[in-house]
Amino acid sequence: MPLLTLLACVALRDPPEMMEQPLNPQAILGTQDPALQKLLHRHWEGMLRRAPLFASRTGDHRYDRLIDDNSPAGITAGYEEDVDLLTAIEGTKVPTTVADAESLELLRHELAGQVGQQVCHFEQWALSARFNALLYANDLVELHPVQTEEEGRNYLARVAMLPGYVGFEVQNLQAGLAAGRVGNATSTALVLEMVEKELNASVEESPLWGPALVDHPGWSAAAEAEFRTKLRTILASDLRPALGAYRDFLRDQLLPAARPDGKEGLHFLPDGDACYAATIRFHTSLPLSAEALHATGLSELAVTHAEIRKLGYKLFGTEDLREIFKRLREDPQLHFQTSEEVRKKAEESLERARQRLPEILGHAPTSSCTVEEIPAYQAPYTTIAYYQPGVPGEEGGRYFINSYAPETRPRYEAEVLAFHESIPGHHLQIAIAQESREIPAFRQYLGATAFVEGWALYTERLAGELGLYSGDLDRMGMLSFDTWRSARLVVDTGIHHYGWSREQAVTFMLENTPLAENNIRNEVDRYVTWPGQALAYKTGQIELLRLRKEAEAKLGSRFVLTEFHDMLLRGGAVSIPVLNQRVDRWVSEKLAAP
Repeated sequence: MPLLTLLACVALRDPPEMMEQPLNPQAILGTQDPALQKLLHRHWEGMLRRAPLFASRTGDHRYDRLIDDNSPAGITAGYEEDVDLLTAIEGTKVPTTVADAESLELLRHELAGQVGQQVCHFEQWALSARFNALLYANDLVELHPVQTEEEGRNYLARVAMLPGYVGFEVQNLQAGLAAGRVGNATSTALVLEMVEKELNASVEESPLWGPALVDHPGWSAAAEAEFRTKLRTILASDLRPALGAYRDFLRDQLLPAARPDGKEGLHFLPDGDACYAATIRFHTSLPLSAEALHATGLSELAVTHAEIRKLGYKLFGTEDLREIFKRLREDPQLHFQTSEEVRKKAEESLERARQRLPEILGHAPTSSCTVEEIPAYQAPYTTIAYYQPGVPGEEGGRYFINSYAPETRPRYEAEVLAFHESIPGHHLQIAIAQESREIPAFRQYLGATAFVEGWALYTERLAGELGLYSGDLDRMGMLSFDTWRSARLVVDTGIHHYGWSREQAVTFMLENTPLAENNIRNEVDRYVTWPGQALAYKTGQIELLRLRKEAEAKLGSRFVLTEFHDMLLRGGAVSIPVLNQRVDRWVSEKLAAP
């Protein structure tokens, strides 16, 4: 599960005595203003306690025996805490230094987004193959490494809390059912299928059993035996009954009441239109309308379709989009045959990009990036890849690829996918932020979706500038991905603003992108249950390309690409308004320099 997904969690109020403790040095990195430092400490310490798995992934191990509190009371307390903190931020005088003023504005943006999206009540209905209690449970094995005996004990403590987590998800969904907030039937059925598959397998086939399958150097024989015995007992006697109750609720109560095809969008939920406006603002960090985003998607598609026609004629002797898409989808020679081929191509692409780092950045991160395959329990239901940030000082970032059904995975998309998820995309941006000693912790780990995804999409074209693509087919993969992100603008707004059905969305993407149908269906399920997030990619890329073009025009020979990228990335994932300010200052400083 991507790290940012862990932040969709809940809260307990900060106790008064916490404010009397020394300020967390990581929380206030790079800041000078005392009032700002207190706000940053309060926000960061509260987040770490509220999100123990996230805390572990930042290298803070104070809460390694706990999991996130998704109880109704915890969710309410978390919302109230965010409101209190946002009120305090709004009443704080803007600091005098540029860096501190920037941090205050970004903290306000983060909290305002969280508070604004409360109208959505996601915990009451947003059930999907990407967000559900079973996936949360099984992902623990990826997020909590077990090497030492202490890590083993902490793992057991966390697994023992999972039945409660499952039970609270049922309570939240029941509350949604009572309030008229329910998920859509197709997504709900997918989750039911996942849970039934888990229950039909043995305890030893559970992903959570994974740490028991290996020996742990340094452990005593007694410790190994005790770990396996306790883990088997928890999984068999506690978690499986909880999952059984979860399955029964999904099958007998939620699925019969789920929204039918044609009513998947937010428009068909209570406060759905207000929710969509809030998600657009949060993920794009701009006051954009659904209509404007929809129009931008159609415009961007037209531009990329023209590029595809030109390259398609060179590759296949035709400018007909349907024929080009058909060839890309159906030619078996353009697809992988084995999972090992998928992985090998990802590793080769990552290494080739790594060799070109000096042409991209002046200051590269020290954190490594490796390739791993998406776990089998998740692979049939999820997207083609994702990036998992590392833990500073403990492990590097990981680029997860989906090698399930390799014959459906296009070879021509493998390079652009690797560049987006690893280098020069997500890994560079996130690792640089994590390693920075100039910005406070929340800017190291959180940030505007439009910047995170906009940068990764920007680097797909950057890879073409650097000559990283092996040939014309691989460049066609880049164009394929560009149609994908433009189509997202149309489909996301189509579903949630214009009332499109799932099948309308699938048909639109089949007609306007070369993506494989299984990928499209998984993607549409994502847009249905994670509204607004898909709008960030193209929005961010467009802004980055515009700002770079303007900077090049103003600076002329003074423009240095590596310096431009260093400036962009060292501030973390900032909002688009703050990004504009940063670029303007950088250009002004370059022009003023001797």
